[in-house]
Amino acid sequence: MAGYFAKQSSLHVAIVPDGNGRWATARGLPRTAGHRAGAEAVRRTIEAAPGLGIRTLTIHALSCDNWQRPAAEVQAILACVGEFLAAESAAAARAGVRVSVLGRRDRLPAEVLRAVERAEQVTAAGRRLHLRLALDYSARDALVAALASAVDNLPRGLLPTRLGVARAVGEDVDLLVRTGGEQRLGDFLLWECAYAELLFLPTPWPEFSPEHLAAAVVEFHRRERRFGGLPGAPANEARA
Repeated sequence: MAGYFAKQSSLHVAIVPDGNGRWATARGLPRTAGHRAGAEAVRRTIEAAPGLGIRTLTIHALSCDNWQRPAAEVQAILACVGEFLAAESAAAARAGVRVSVLGRRDRLPAEVLRAVERAEQVTAAGRRLHLRLALDYSARDALVAALASAVDNLPRGLLPTRLGVARAVGEDVDLLVRTGGEQRLGDFLLWECAYAELLFLPTPWPEFSPEHLAAAVVEFHRRERRFGGLPGAPANEARA
């Protein structure tokens, strides 16, 4: 199986790690316990990703809309992220994992912001896997910012192109996985997921394993990606 994945092209996989709170509630635990169990699932996923041909992994840690949740839960999620980054940055650097964080930073607690900046600095040389954490993130806000940036960089009177916006937003996603049974994007990487293959799993995120990730990648490679073209058309012809 390792040989199979070694032959596959580099992938950008995005994950919406849903179901932490429901997983904990079903076990009579506080929702915060689910988020801590979810952090372990993130660790397992990062370790497994490079061996599955994944070179970019984007995980939705906290959306802008999540601020509507009880303050204690939001703070618990942020604390989990900060603790995870502080604990794992050195190991990530040794493993060739580059960490970067998407989203707003002005609302992050000071200790979380320090952990974010430290992780990005320590892991900047990583080339084996690019781990992107979307924290206090909104795809709609990212699109507005990207469009504004594209307009600012053009001569007066010209309209921004798709390519200009794409460069400001980020690279396309190949496969998006959402756990926990819900079937929606949830304001996550809306532009980048235009042609992503979508996979919705009933498995709650704390139970997500390397085997689930491997099965998701196998399913991705079973699908025919036409990008609006005809079945069997060469990729460059289909995307022209």
